[in-house]
This record gives sequence, C-alpha cells and structure tokens, in this order.
Amino acid sequence: MKLEGSRIIAADRETVWAALNDAEVLKACINGCQELEKTSDTSFEATVKQKVGPVSATFKGAVELSDMNPPESYRISGSGKGGAAGHASGGADVKLATVEGGTELTYNVDAKVGGKIAQLGSRLIDGFAKKMADQFFETFQKVVEGEPEGAEDSDENAAEDSEKKSWIKRLVS
Repeated sequence: MKLEGSRIIAADRETVWAALNDAEVLKACINGCQELEKTSDTSFEATVKQKVGPVSATFKGAVELSDMNPPESYRISGSGKGGAAGHASGGADVKLATVEGGTELTYNVDAKVGGKIAQLGSRLIDGFAKKMADQFFETFQKVVEGEPEGAEDSDENAAEDSEKKSWIKRLVS
C-alpha cells in the first residue's frame, strides 16, 4: 500500500527536523506506542499496541533512519512482528521545505503486512494505515506548534503546553 500527504507546520525547518529525530516526540505522536528507545543516532526500538478490525496485537520492531540530509529529508524504515497477528514493514520518505507560514512536511509511505492481519482485506488495512498516518502527522503538528495563542485552556493544560514549547526550543538550541 502507498500513502502520501503533506502538512504546513508553523515552525522553522530546524525545529521540525529536531522533533522528527527526537524519540520522545515520536513516541508521543505514534498512536498506541508503549515504548520507543533511541539505540543509536539512526535507529530506534519500538513497542506499539494496535487493534486492526478484530485483530489486536503488540508489535515489537526496529526503526532505521537513512538517506539523511539534515534539515531537508530522510527515509525512515521499519519492521515489526505482532506474534500470531502477523508482521508489518515499510518506510517513508520525509521531506521538509521552508514555505510562507513555516515548514511544509511531505511524506510518501509504502507499507506491507502479512499474517492474520493481511487476511482482513486491503480496504480495511488501507483505511487503518491512512488513519494512523493522519493521526501521527496531526499530533506531530500539534506538538511542534503548541496550542494557538489566545486558546482557552485549563491551568494544567496551559502548564503542559508551556513545557512542550520550551522543550521544543531546547531541542534546537
């Protein structure tokens, strides 16, 4: 299956690049991610729990960054095994471009699944994959941008938002 899309993120390219390479940011953006540990400058180990249709599984796998051209582009590839549920592998070419209003993040994803999950049918799997990609990039955009100025928030959320903003600023300084 193949997916592609883009988003304009209201942050400079260096900030977006730093967030794309930070294990804590990525973990916060991956739905169902229980663990994401950076094992080297270009690799991570992950544990992600997902439910696709009637099949629920915990996937353990590895993620590798390659073709790195900071702060413009990279390829992120990964594979994981979910026991009896099956396995998944794939990758994404991610590109960043400076545009009016911030940074345009463009992605092209290719993915393959096998085992019990593959038996669910391509329409269900394709829909799930699109939903996962959309959720990841929507959450990523919110984490990098923080809440819009003037938004009404509880004290707890405001403190958390302020902490996220200062955390992102520390990433790129």
